[in-house]
Amino acid sequence: MNLTSRSQIKSREKMIQFLQEERVGRFATIDKNGFPFIAPMNFVYYNDVIYLHGFPKGEKYENIKMNPRCGFEVSRELAFLPSYFFEPPTDASLTDTLYISVVIKGTAKLVTDNEEKASVLNALMEKNQTEGGYEKLRPDMATVRGVGIIRITPIVMTGKYKLGRYWEEKEKLRIATRIMQRAADAPKRTLELLNVPGLDRLDEESTKRIVWLHATELVRMMGFRNNMDYPNVSLYLAEQVDW
Repeated sequence: MNLTSRSQIKSREKMIQFLQEERVGRFATIDKNGFPFIAPMNFVYYNDVIYLHGFPKGEKYENIKMNPRCGFEVSRELAFLPSYFFEPPTDASLTDTLYISVVIKGTAKLVTDNEEKASVLNALMEKNQTEGGYEKLRPDMATVRGVGIIRITPIVMTGKYKLGRYWEEKEKLRIATRIMQRAADAPKRTLELLNVPGLDRLDEESTKRIVWLHATELVRMMGFRNNMDYPNVSLYLAEQVDW
């Protein structure tokens, strides 16, 4: 069985949707000595390309002047699955992680046109500050002229997801059930695995509520629904997820 092909995101629309939901990606260039240089950067998918913004000087800018070929990766960890979620429960090699990722290979170029820069920065604001409350940036602003904008034109865009697509239905149901049970039985530990700063300061009831919502959404992404209310779990397969 080709596990790689079964975990590929087949829908370009799904990949674009994922890119529009994420804020930070990793931009890879090649330096003068042939080594990869990777930097995390804010980005927006806009007009069918990736735009990055940041300080207008640095190693990445020198690299793309020498070699415009680049890579860009965005990923989201959905859940860590300990070995005891599987059978046999003591087999450490079964430990797994659920995730979504998109990888782009393309060419990078520094944007110098202030009209394009302003348009991109406004798209970034619309993506990240959805509540509004700001004035749109204009090409004549010093902040627009001074910021560094990189345009990545994708040549190849691929995506992968691990949500149990290739697991046997019985095993997939067991894992989804254990995800829900962990949320009910060990909400604090589940929250720690999400690795979100400050969530450890929540009170007990808030912790339970947030973890339960997270687990419910995660198993929904796997294709399941829960028939019962917190803290009870009774899952059924509502749809076969295929990205």
